[in-house]
Amino acid sequence: MSAFAIDLNADLGEGCLNDARLLELVTSASVCCGAHAGDPETIRATLAAAAARGVVIGAHPGYPDREDFGRRERVIDSADVERLVFKQCVALAALAAEFNLPLRFLKPHGALYNQAQVEEGVARGVLAAARRLSLPVLGQPGGAIARLSKAGGTAFVAEGFPERRYQADGRLVPRSQPDAVLHDPEEIDAQVVRLMRQGLETLCIHGDDVRAPRKAENVRAVLSRNGVIVRFWGA
Repeated sequence: MSAFAIDLNADLGEGCLNDARLLELVTSASVCCGAHAGDPETIRATLAAAAARGVVIGAHPGYPDREDFGRRERVIDSADVERLVFKQCVALAALAAEFNLPLRFLKPHGALYNQAQVEEGVARGVLAAARRLSLPVLGQPGGAIARLSKAGGTAFVAEGFPERRYQADGRLVPRSQPDAVLHDPEEIDAQVVRLMRQGLETLCIHGDDVRAPRKAENVRAVLSRNGVIVRFWGA
């Protein structure tokens, strides 16, 4: 493949044990805003580690649903989505300012992310908050949020998932299914190559997986073998 650059991101600040190690491997971090998981102390520790390693950060707002880790879908209108996302991002920005870290992007978490791919109302709420915050939005290509971001002039960053299984229509296999998360290194390697060929701008590793650092190492190895530079998409 021709040489090009791609970002490697991880969802962090959620109270899991991998943050420090993952921050040595990724070029950006979607930091939990404290609703679906995490707390100010945990988030500050992640922000401090990101600042020390020069890792770019973005906001990772989700539904305030700690019991299901923000992965339970809701019936919610655009205005409530906008308020939820905006409030969480402002709170994270205040914590990040303590470490002189600006928010560089917005990436919804869990069910909020998935609904924004298929429900126009949810997508419009996320994008309204992003416009108020002047932030690009991460999401899967081909979905509602990608389409509406282009129409509304909000920058959109196409994201792929090396360790999540995809359905035939391009959506992620629901986590309720036993094979939704990939663990076999060879299967992940093949998926990385497939995703690279789609011209995506960033690949995501989920930090709540105890195997996340090893998976991030595998992804970097595949990218290196294919002459791909790992670099933040906004660099």
